Amino acid sequence: MIPIVVFAYARPDHLQQTLDSLRANRVPKIYAFSDGARSPDKAPAVEEVRRLLRLVDWCEVELVERDHNLGLGRSILTGVTEVLQKHDAVIVYEDDLICVPGTYAYLCAALEHYRANPRVMSVTGWTHPRITPKYVGDQPYFDGRAECLVWGTWVDRWQGMEIDAKTLMNQCRERGIDIFRYGADLPEMAEVELVQNIWAVRFLYLHILHGGLAFRPPHSLAEHIGFDALATNSADAVEWANPPLKPVPAIPVHFPDSIEHPDCSRLWQRAYGRRPARRGLFWRGLRKLRRLALATYRKLGAT
Repeated sequence: MIPIVVFAYARPDHLQQTLDSLRANRVPKIYAFSDGARSPDKAPAVEEVRRLLRLVDWCEVELVERDHNLGLGRSILTGVTEVLQKHDAVIVYEDDLICVPGTYAYLCAALEHYRANPRVMSVTGWTHPRITPKYVGDQPYFDGRAECLVWGTWVDRWQGMEIDAKTLMNQCRERGIDIFRYGADLPEMAEVELVQNIWAVRFLYLHILHGGLAFRPPHSLAEHIGFDALATNSADAVEWANPPLKPVPAIPVHFPDSIEHPDCSRLWQRAYGRRPARRGLFWRGLRKLRRLALATYRKLGAT
């Protein structure tokens, strides 16, 4: 039995939709982590979230009510680690994600199939037309960039998540791995991970460092419903909203080999850029002058 881990804060309306979709998926067990209120004005919404979680009677629930606010990054890192001390695999939701019926069974089948394959480091029910390769049909595919929306992993592939994203990124660089391979946004996120208390970029660079792969469906089975002013990190990300979700495809009779689709890195670079934007002509000219001055200085020093 693979449990669901739900992280909730102060959006009861969103959470109710998440719970409704999990009920439609007939999930057997939920570990729910309710973060503490960041300020007194959030306390009523946090308490309503906890009331909704206590009302769940259609599956087994273990509810953890945090006394203080951990924030998104610390909440997910500590919560997933806690659950993986009890189970060897998990599927993770935040309180603003929904999925179509059958998603749980589809992801569980993938987790079971690739359990002994260390190259596959995670599974997800989310994708988007912007980053889905053409001609995948109704078959899943593998991506070198992991996902933080409706995702699952195994305890052994979670090892290393105690290391911050910037360190993992630098380890990639030391090994000659292109830190921009899956988009110019990743190095930027790694730089601010600890300050902004985010977590997913750490998981992404852990995949990249180990050459790991994420299993993705041919079309999205899940959607982010939190693109609004209450969102922690995604209020302005409406361009990533999916078209209406389609039914879950049939679980593959023959799961694909763990080989990354060749278009993935190109599609991520198209979405987020290949490199940071270059500075203007003035800065490029100044850099050239500095190089010429240094060359002249070295030549004079040698005579």
